[in-house]
Amino acid sequence: MAKAILICAALVAASLTGCAGLNADVHTAHPSAALQGERTYTIARTPSQDASADHSQFEALLRNELLKHGFVVSTDKPAHYLLSIAYDTRPATVGVTATDCAGDECGRPTAPAPSFALFGGRAYQHALSLRFFERASGVEVYKVRATSSDRDADPLHAMPVLVKSALAKFPFDAPPDWRVKLRADKTGGVPDVVSVKPLQP
Repeated sequence: MAKAILICAALVAASLTGCAGLNADVHTAHPSAALQGERTYTIARTPSQDASADHSQFEALLRNELLKHGFVVSTDKPAHYLLSIAYDTRPATVGVTATDCAGDECGRPTAPAPSFALFGGRAYQHALSLRFFERASGVEVYKVRATSSDRDADPLHAMPVLVKSALAKFPFDAPPDWRVKLRADKTGGVPDVVSVKPLQP
């Protein structure tokens, strides 16, 4: 009986804290020729982002992380880059890996699996895409997309993980797909990066 109680307690703890920690998958495009110019940018907003009460919080977090890489918002002259930001949260699909699958039946999940939940609960996939365009030519020179899954439908809670992951290596070099592991900040701030490793094909 005592053993059963201990197992139950361990499962409850796992459902609350998550055994897997914080993870995000990152995919990049144009890594070999990325971001060679002056590191100034301006953010190109969509009408819905202008109207969103949450978007300013996303931008503030992103600007702080970009500043650590030497990127500053241009205020006194035209910026070298235009930065486009896109993010969404949606119910996540469940991926199953099988060793005997073939053809279209095989596939890698699009985001790390969320932490174990003892009593179930819907999982959500969060995604953040950053696209850098040369302002003068309009050519996209770098794109990075970070995805993660958890059981919280609020995109504000996922944004620190996504921003930190998308900029964990900046710019990411080849290969295009990476797994970023993070550690939650004890004060509730931006998480710390623990490791950045390429995903095996």
